[in-house]
Amino acid sequence: MQEITVQELKDKLDSGEDFQLVDVREDFEYETSNIGGQLIPLGGILIEADKISKDKPVVIMCRSGKRSAAAIAQLEQLGYTNLSNLQGGILAWASEIDPEMQVY
Repeated sequence: MQEITVQELKDKLDSGEDFQLVDVREDFEYETSNIGGQLIPLGGILIEADKISKDKPVVIMCRSGKRSAAAIAQLEQLGYTNLSNLQGGILAWASEIDPEMQVY
């Protein structure tokens, strides 16, 4: 499974790179803290797979990296090959990039 660090993600965001960011946490988690990804909770990832691009890089994120890894495993069964898991998830983002971000 491909992985990306929070610093690499920040560089992608800062440079305006064309990629999709998908957040697989639940609504209440996303409302607490997010970095602007498209919210598709893990439970609905296969139902909403058509919302995930196959034509450009996609970064999947969650709280710590476990649910996003599970989402990638499910999506790879559908033939996706362009997915990267955000190492450490929103917790790593808050720790390394935005220490003022509210985490839970």
